Amino acid sequence: MPTRRTPAPKNPTPKNDPLATEVVRLVSGEHANPHTVLGLHGDVVRAYRPDAVAMRVILDDGKPCDMERVRDGVFAAEVPEGTTAYTLEATYEDGTIVTLEDPYRFWPTLGEVDLYLLGEGSHRRLWQALGAHHREHQGVVGTSFAVWAPSARSVRVVGDFNLWDGRVNPMRSLGSSGIWELFVPGVMPGARYKFEILTGAGAVTLKADPVAFAAEEPPGTASVVAQSTHQWQDGQWLAERDAGGAAAHLTKPVSVYEVHLGSWRRRPEEDERSLTYRELAQELPAYCEDMGFTHVELMPVAEHPFGGSWGYQVSSYFAPTSRFGTPDDFRALVDALHQRGIGVIVDWVPAHFPRDDWALARFDGTALYEHEDPRKGAHPDWGTLVFNFGRNEVRNFLISNALFWLEEFHIDGLRVDAVASMLYLDYSRKAGEWIPNEFGGRENLEAVSFLKEMNEVVYGEHPGAMTIAEESTAWPAVSRPTYLGGLGFGFKWNMGWMHDTLDYFSKEPVYRRYHHNELTFGLLYAFTENFELPLSHYEVVHGKGSLLNKMPGDRWQQLANLRALYAWMWAHPGKQLLFMGGEIAQEREWSHDRSLDWHVLQWDGHRGVQSLVRCLNGLYKETPALWQQDFAPEGFRWIDASDVDGNVLSFLRKPLDAESPPLVCIANLSPVPRHGYRFGLPVGGEWREALNTDAVEFGGGGVGNGGSVWAVDETWHGLPASAEVTLPPLGVLWLIPA
Repeated sequence: MPTRRTPAPKNPTPKNDPLATEVVRLVSGEHANPHTVLGLHGDVVRAYRPDAVAMRVILDDGKPCDMERVRDGVFAAEVPEGTTAYTLEATYEDGTIVTLEDPYRFWPTLGEVDLYLLGEGSHRRLWQALGAHHREHQGVVGTSFAVWAPSARSVRVVGDFNLWDGRVNPMRSLGSSGIWELFVPGVMPGARYKFEILTGAGAVTLKADPVAFAAEEPPGTASVVAQSTHQWQDGQWLAERDAGGAAAHLTKPVSVYEVHLGSWRRRPEEDERSLTYRELAQELPAYCEDMGFTHVELMPVAEHPFGGSWGYQVSSYFAPTSRFGTPDDFRALVDALHQRGIGVIVDWVPAHFPRDDWALARFDGTALYEHEDPRKGAHPDWGTLVFNFGRNEVRNFLISNALFWLEEFHIDGLRVDAVASMLYLDYSRKAGEWIPNEFGGRENLEAVSFLKEMNEVVYGEHPGAMTIAEESTAWPAVSRPTYLGGLGFGFKWNMGWMHDTLDYFSKEPVYRRYHHNELTFGLLYAFTENFELPLSHYEVVHGKGSLLNKMPGDRWQQLANLRALYAWMWAHPGKQLLFMGGEIAQEREWSHDRSLDWHVLQWDGHRGVQSLVRCLNGLYKETPALWQQDFAPEGFRWIDASDVDGNVLSFLRKPLDAESPPLVCIANLSPVPRHGYRFGLPVGGEWREALNTDAVEFGGGGVGNGGSVWAVDETWHGLPASAEVTLPPLGVLWLIPA
């Protein structure tokens, strides 16, 4: 998008003429408060239209007043005393006549309270003050623009409405707040715009709006004026969600389906294009409901320039990506999911942002959002910049952004990406490449403070929402309340469990006896955090292959192993997350550039895995023992964790309420059936075989116990009863008292 730079003034400045000096500053593009020159001042109207050959003021009664050229596109005219409203008429060399409202006759659209809160960095709803707001102001319809650029010498808004001419719409500085503001009449939703910034060093840069509510579809980089007209239909969902308070999710079923919107399902008949938000709203909620997932987690949906980053390098934090539609189209998707009873979690990325020169990087010519020192302000791994968590305005920008997604898009949870990179000053840095904190340590105390504040605000404002930390180290108390010294997250991804479990299942069964501890070790720390068990996109990219192809053996054994993995995971303490494609036993490694391989469902084995996942979710939601005490050691008991040679493990899950039955999970992770295998049970009598991963309907061989087993009063494994069962090969059984 071309812009027209402001030329240097041609005429000398008359001596001892303050107004002339102000006009020179205006024409040269350096005036920080153009409203003191332009607009109505007493009985004089001044206007700036650089390329106009003549201008007139049109009064309310329709009478015109010719304007006199003052210098270089600045015109002035005397108007009758008492004039308050008027329009301008500009004539150009080609004879074109343009009538317009004068932007410089309007009062600021930000009040003193907004400026005070913005100035101290405590405006929790930043988006209501900054950005582009289509509105009626002083009886005129237009759009108000406001941006934080405290070190700029001047700021101009440019866009479709002024032919991207940087001379036409200079903004005014609102004092020490660092905010620049301008109301431009006639600008409607859909208009593209940017801010042209004159830095302290004299450079002119063109920047997208940090608080834009919509953005041009990449590779375009302009911000877009947006106004929502969506009528939400999810009031009942929100009321029920918030009724239980901040701790409600801990004792409820949470089964998450992780989705990359651009590659979940594509239209092969239309050159493999991605589904739009509206199309996804028709297909994704119905699929999740059918599969029984309680939540979807969307990989980052905020606007990002590079699709290959999967959304993790965000350039517009307040704008859903335009790749799939408008912000209201995204609202429709969230609304549709809620109406199907599906919660919506989005990946949120406050850890870093890309270096694109049109976005946040050195926004006003200084390190405004990032640290000046690259030892704190740059990520060596990703080539991105790190937010300055010690700056109040930056913390406020991010915290208000978290609230923005919860309030404007009714999002139910934020999964915070790359928390470990925020917590450690030496993250991925060698000696000499990082700066210790004030106590000489490696902990980023400013980031710790930010994360605590973010969680306190989110749960304080929206107790029914959830925050989830993707944190890969042993940092203590990530999911404990801040008043107990924790970071305040609701949940933490259990990356250790994920790596250990996948490592075990990837081994040939003959070698699993040497890795038995990889399945048992996680229970030593399972209750130290509120863990979510993730089989996420991280495990099916960058040469790691699909989950199916991690499994050893021939195709039958691979499918059996995968079914056993899922049944083990769903029964294990903790909430669970499965990346899309895992439920259909996707064969190929995931790629963001193509659809999931839905065609594999033509084969029985893949349909069987999908049926198993559907069944797991259904049983999971019906069985309080699997979720009421996920984070309490009282809810779990090993039955036998020592059968190393047999590759067999068994445990008991107990509910919180006495009316609900317990559940026993027993896994035979060897490729041979085991007949007459005895293990302990808490009570005698009939136990129903609620799940058998070797069932024919799941693609298995049908080895099992005919639907139930009988426990006798014979002590075994320290329990008062026991039963002899047939364990299917590479199979998992769930037993529940009949």
